[in-house]
Amino acid sequence: MDTVIPDYHGIAVLALTGVALILFTRDKIPLESTSFVVLLLLLGGFQLFPYPLSGDTFGRLDFFAGFGNEALITICSLMIIGQAIERTGALQPLATLISKAWMSWPVLALLLTMITASVLSAFMNNTPIIVLLMPILVGVSLRTKFPVSNVMMPMGFAAIIGGMSTTIGTSTNLLVVGLARDTGIRDFSMFDFMLPVAIVGGAGILFLWLIAPRLLPERTPPLSDTSPRIFNSQLLINEDGFAAGKELSEIMSETNGEIRIEKIQRNENLVLSPFPSVIVLPGDRLFVKDTSENLKHFEETLGATLFSLSDPDHPIDDETPINEEGQQLAEVVVTRGSPLHYQSLDGVNFGNKYGLIALAIHRARTPDSETTGDLNKVRLRAGDVILVQGTKEAVETLRDSGKMLVLDGAKDLPQTHKSKRALTVLGSVIILAALGFLPISVSALIGVGFLLLLGCISWSDAAKALSTKIIMIIVASLALGKALVVTNMASYLAVSFATAVGGLPIPIILSLFMLVMSIMTNIVSNNAAAVIGTPIAIGIAQQLQVDPEPFILAVLFGANMSYATPFGYQSNLLILSAGGYKFSDFLKIGIPLIFIMWVGFSIVLPTMYGLWG
Repeated sequence: MDTVIPDYHGIAVLALTGVALILFTRDKIPLESTSFVVLLLLLGGFQLFPYPLSGDTFGRLDFFAGFGNEALITICSLMIIGQAIERTGALQPLATLISKAWMSWPVLALLLTMITASVLSAFMNNTPIIVLLMPILVGVSLRTKFPVSNVMMPMGFAAIIGGMSTTIGTSTNLLVVGLARDTGIRDFSMFDFMLPVAIVGGAGILFLWLIAPRLLPERTPPLSDTSPRIFNSQLLINEDGFAAGKELSEIMSETNGEIRIEKIQRNENLVLSPFPSVIVLPGDRLFVKDTSENLKHFEETLGATLFSLSDPDHPIDDETPINEEGQQLAEVVVTRGSPLHYQSLDGVNFGNKYGLIALAIHRARTPDSETTGDLNKVRLRAGDVILVQGTKEAVETLRDSGKMLVLDGAKDLPQTHKSKRALTVLGSVIILAALGFLPISVSALIGVGFLLLLGCISWSDAAKALSTKIIMIIVASLALGKALVVTNMASYLAVSFATAVGGLPIPIILSLFMLVMSIMTNIVSNNAAAVIGTPIAIGIAQQLQVDPEPFILAVLFGANMSYATPFGYQSNLLILSAGGYKFSDFLKIGIPLIFIMWVGFSIVLPTMYGLWG
């Protein structure tokens, strides 16, 4: 085997790669921030310490090239197309069919749901598919009384399996295929590796259908009816009560600042704003909004009489309990691209804008805890769930806006007259790329243009579809991967791996490398694992003097096996919250599924490429 000696540039890049991989696992540091710092360090390091390369200098222009990478442009285009499919409700007929199947044949319906998720995922980003199917599963679960935790995770994992099967199924696939093409390996066509995925993925889906639901404990979604309701009420100020004749500031002080007064009604024609200096008179009605326990406490403390807003003539007592007609509870999941992502409720003016009250917030990254205190100040992240209360109309308005994922499942997703246009554009993009008439990057970008022209998506929605996190981590990973190759560190790692396993048969080496990739992708970003692993895979194949294609596919398949952790794949965070899962549930199902997929590909890939001889 060739001897490769790394220089100080290569050692520095390898050290930075190690630091980046560690930082990618830190939840408190946004992935885009880590990616940006990595890019800055690469730019600064190679600017201060130039690296000569065949008479030229490797530097900033090479690192900036990631922003114009063909795979990244394709990924962004497909994200926008997926957003248009979601916004127009184009898949609603299919969702309705699945919903009906669940009511009649729940066991077969689970298989149908998983197959649907996997097939759709071969051509679309996983997240819109999960967003489409989650409210259906939650709603059917409420009506049929089966635990949603038994089906949410199998559905999510089936979508990841389906995404492996085509070059456009996931951003990981596009990156690996693009890097292989840039290295001089042949350009994979859209369905080149669908057969091995169909064989091995079929076994994985059977496991998810027949065994996984039996292994999953019954979990209750974290916020379902667990938080106290908020009631709109009135406090009638009695003449002999504490509040009579007091300034509003004194009343606030008496309740330790807990009471929230929206307005003061003095008579039928006079409504006062709740300024601290306002003097409250007997007969005034204070309009307040709080839990039933707090309202009764305010009634006793202020010497007032409590009334429901919906029944202002009968005081609240044992015979007339407090009530709030027409109110609903709903769980809202924060998704990437929604107005709440990386924002607070106050920051988006949630209460006034949507007419809903936040009762509790469940943090996706810490599934055993809920956030208390001032919920409106909490900075939300993808996968967080907000329990909200409001009128049926307000909940429906929020759901129909298409901007947030509402999990009450009470109403079908909207379908518009533009849905057929969006499906036609998606189908055209796929057909043109599959038949080789246009590269997928060109057909996808043209598809975005037609969606905008046909009014299927607006520029603002298109911008929201683009994930800063995905863009930055791809650019930073491409920069790291390029630096590893140029400095010969990728070759050094490939030689080291080949030397360590040199006495083993080629199929075993291929299998071990794929296992390393599957472990890495559950710890760091799947895109980072794929970009860093691809040049190493090509180097290993060159050292072993074998066809690099099976090693490239080992990276692609291994980097997609993001089943064992909730942060291994972006859609895992959504099903974590919606299913009420714990971290251990992902290990319980994810590890056996990784084993099945790993063993399956370890047999199928060497067979396809004749490596057993």
